[in-house]
Amino acid sequence: MSSDQVLIVNLFLSTVAFALIAKWYVMPRLRSIPPKQALQPLLLLHTFRHIGLMFLASGALTHELPDPFAYPAAYGDLAASILAFIALVALRLSWPVAVPLVWIFNIEGTIDLLYAVAQGVLHHAAGGMGAAFWIPAILVPALLVTHCMVFALLLARETRAGSGS
Repeated sequence: MSSDQVLIVNLFLSTVAFALIAKWYVMPRLRSIPPKQALQPLLLLHTFRHIGLMFLASGALTHELPDPFAYPAAYGDLAASILAFIALVALRLSWPVAVPLVWIFNIEGTIDLLYAVAQGVLHHAAGGMGAAFWIPAILVPALLVTHCMVFALLLARETRAGSGS
């Protein structure tokens, strides 16, 4: 198997595993608490998105990654990390703009991850990732699943708010 194929298999299987964990164990608990509380641990995970900057760190890579992958992935992750911190603080402090900030974070973060995965595959980035290989093999699947969880919690909140309950 090529490095690209190994990465795709890892991405897929890790995503399935995290989705099962979310469905069977995490979401039932999160649905039992108020949405603003349920969103907070998911946002906390995303505050670690700054780790994507490793795609620019020569010590973490086997060789320099293609610029069309590395720079958008690194800085998109940094933006998602900052947005996650802001949304988390807004939720904790009950700011009126908290939920819109969570939406902004979640849309940006999801688009960033999907774009990074596509660019990584398109530009064969897997072979140069070195130690940073674990970011797309483990962290990205967890982040993708938690983005779906955030969307589910936000949409459930909107549904409840729209029904008057």
